[in-house]
Amino acid sequence: MKKLLSPSETAPPETDARRQTPVGFADIPFEKRGETGASPFDAKAMIAALPQEPGVYRMLDAQEKTLYVGKALNLKKRVTSYFQKSGLSPRIAIMVSQVARVETTVTRSEAEALLLENNLIKALAPRYNILFRDDKSYPYLCVSGDAFPQLHFHRGALDKKHQYFGPFPNSGAVREGVAMLQKLFQLRTCENSVFAHRTRPCMLYQIERCTAPCVGYITEEVYAEDVRSAVLFLQGKVDDVREQLQKQMESAAAALEFERAAALRDKWQRLQQLQAKQFVESATAGDADVIAVVQDREVAAVNVVMVRGGRHVGDRTFFPAHAAERTLAEVAEAFLAQHYLERSVPSLLVLDDFVPSDSLIEALTAQAGRKINVTSRPSGERRVWLAMAARNAKLAIAQQLTQKATQQARLSALQEALGLPDVQRIECFDVSHTMGEATVASCVVFDKGAMQNNEYRRFNITLASGGDDYAAMQEALRRRAVRIVTGEVPTPDLWVIDGGKGQLHVAAQVLEDEGINIALIGLAKGPERKVGDEDVWRWGEDAALSPLCLPPEHAGFQLLHQIRDEAHRFAIQGHRARRGKARLASSLQEIDGVGDKRRRALLNHFGGLKGVRAASADDLARAPGISKALAARIFAALHEG
Repeated sequence: MKKLLSPSETAPPETDARRQTPVGFADIPFEKRGETGASPFDAKAMIAALPQEPGVYRMLDAQEKTLYVGKALNLKKRVTSYFQKSGLSPRIAIMVSQVARVETTVTRSEAEALLLENNLIKALAPRYNILFRDDKSYPYLCVSGDAFPQLHFHRGALDKKHQYFGPFPNSGAVREGVAMLQKLFQLRTCENSVFAHRTRPCMLYQIERCTAPCVGYITEEVYAEDVRSAVLFLQGKVDDVREQLQKQMESAAAALEFERAAALRDKWQRLQQLQAKQFVESATAGDADVIAVVQDREVAAVNVVMVRGGRHVGDRTFFPAHAAERTLAEVAEAFLAQHYLERSVPSLLVLDDFVPSDSLIEALTAQAGRKINVTSRPSGERRVWLAMAARNAKLAIAQQLTQKATQQARLSALQEALGLPDVQRIECFDVSHTMGEATVASCVVFDKGAMQNNEYRRFNITLASGGDDYAAMQEALRRRAVRIVTGEVPTPDLWVIDGGKGQLHVAAQVLEDEGINIALIGLAKGPERKVGDEDVWRWGEDAALSPLCLPPEHAGFQLLHQIRDEAHRFAIQGHRARRGKARLASSLQEIDGVGDKRRRALLNHFGGLKGVRAASADDLARAPGISKALAARIFAALHEG
């Protein structure tokens, strides 16, 4: 069987004419199978109408759900292979048997087809495509484009005005890089609103982590030299940094600027010390991703070891869905397309005995605007990196299999204890507030043997009577029920409510009003309010409540605890954020002598509440309409406790 063309991840369909607009479209009409008088799917008629051009094909079932999305250099040949070849794998044979319609989109090249395929897979999530889900955006280290550039952590869309380095595997790697650059080059990290209104250096200047450009202790030209050195360092050009510092030091000494020469000497020494202590140092400068694909017991994993500026900064493991019966090459091709399209690509990709398709390399090169080097049979240091990535992938698979077995055992025990053998998807709700202030309800989801973080939801609750837990829970449940009824979210098998009889009565009323049939239980602390001594309250068919006492070591009880604790954590996190925002917003209004006019003047002068809070009493006194006495009162009110 010809190898399936690999899918590509997920980005919503775009309208960029240069990359996404198809030049032709063929839609084959059909009638749904299984209906009285309906005609079966006519593969021959569909094949006869297919163009012999590059493009993307979509296989749909009778319910109009997308089964598979693929790309092809020749649409007619590729799609025909599904319907005229014998000996298809069981998985592909099942897919083909469900096809009721095939849609095709003609593109100008196979590379363009790859981009469109990637977008459609993200938008449609077909059940027969290999899917890599990574909802977290990667963090970057940013050097801003200001006159005195700021060094800071960044996550999200990239702005051409600034320089970005990364992506990094996690936020810790970025913050470690920021701290390192502070020690070496003493670049500022403060926000612009704070920087613009400083009148004296902050603590970072005192501990030699900043050169205090905010108060003019360093010129723009000299600061720019430090920025250039930092950029070279981030690019892995340590020798160039060392050479640049040496030249600057000699130039300063020749000009009899001995203090500056001494400062440059200290930077040079810190750079030497850092290199001597570097935990993983590469002989190869620049950025690289080392990618290992491993499969064990029908579980596939892709581990990416990230090398930035010649230093190993961490790794991340991905687990694709629908990867059973796929070859490692197919998984690798799908990962490269889904992971790197619409994302920064390092200059070097190191793979194990796998060469990406020409169309994929072409698309990645066009996206990056520079040459992307691919090493498929590495040697030396790169081979060591690859072995490390493969070991990480194997360990991740072993850990996932162990966790999956444990969670499945816990779920089975819970099903047996509740007498609900069909329970798979569980939603749990909790409410958090401080004496009725900033009430937030949470909904967390357990499905497919794991917590589904991307499906978590919070509800900001506004009640006439603060602190009414029953009313808060009712509002959250009703809002969730509406989404279930409208089909926005799947119907769960079980609702778990953090609470006892009262909360369960409220939940049962919501389900009755919305006409939804969901099993319902509550998890309430016992008389002594001890963790681990909770009762499980069940809502029966006769609307009678009955407690179920499970021992703490019961596997099903442990699963309930895990889900309830996650709902509790998620609710508290949302409540604290909402409460903090509300208190900060109202803090200025509560200060005697600060009316709307002065409050607006302060916010405009310091660029927002954060800038006001960071300002000293002297800084506050320089704002329009603020006397020294009022500035002292404002400062005390914002920093009390």
